[in-house]
Amino acid sequence: MFRQLYSALTTENSIDLAYEDLTRMLEHGAWMFTRANEVLYSTVPAEKVRDPLYKRDGAVNELERSIRRKVLRHLTVNPGHDVAICLALMSVAKDAERIGDYCKNVFEVGIFYSEGFHVPRYQKPLDEMAEALSGLFKTLIAATRDSDEAKAHRVIADTRTVRGRCDDLIEALLREEEAIEFHEAVAYSLLARHYKRVASHLANIATAVTGRLEDLDFPSDADDRALD
Repeated sequence: MFRQLYSALTTENSIDLAYEDLTRMLEHGAWMFTRANEVLYSTVPAEKVRDPLYKRDGAVNELERSIRRKVLRHLTVNPGHDVAICLALMSVAKDAERIGDYCKNVFEVGIFYSEGFHVPRYQKPLDEMAEALSGLFKTLIAATRDSDEAKAHRVIADTRTVRGRCDDLIEALLREEEAIEFHEAVAYSLLARHYKRVASHLANIATAVTGRLEDLDFPSDADDRALD
């Protein structure tokens, strides 16, 4: 889909600019995700991150509105042209906006839970998932910028792995028989949930890059077919 969009850029300036807005949204999301996790693990003070993080979130929200305005302007001037592309662009802009919200949620866990993580069988997988997601942001930014479907399929496959690990961790917490501090268990479960949602929204944007517009909001199904 984004390859089609790219072919229209020379004549459709408003869509070109909307596409650039989406890339900026993902760049802001990547920054927010990294900073939120630094606060979570106390490598950066929360007060140093709070204002810049919420400022970035505001910028993400404004970019989503900007995409909406540009798409509507394009459809008004060119009724009936590129409707599917425009609708997909608005859909994945919402995904990028929701990523910002989940980054704020991770940041808030870091603020409200300050007792540290002491159960390696839960902490280690979460550390690995956070690192994997940071890399997937970079891959997806490159995929959207260059309309690189191979990188998009990689994001879909890798986010599916992250989502599965999140589900496994939550199930293990619910079946846990050993004593874990209540607040620490809550923090683990919240992080697993937030990471899973970030992964899902990254996967949906990657699905749009592959051109399978009918599979938006069903990224795992799209990936299964793409890998056949």
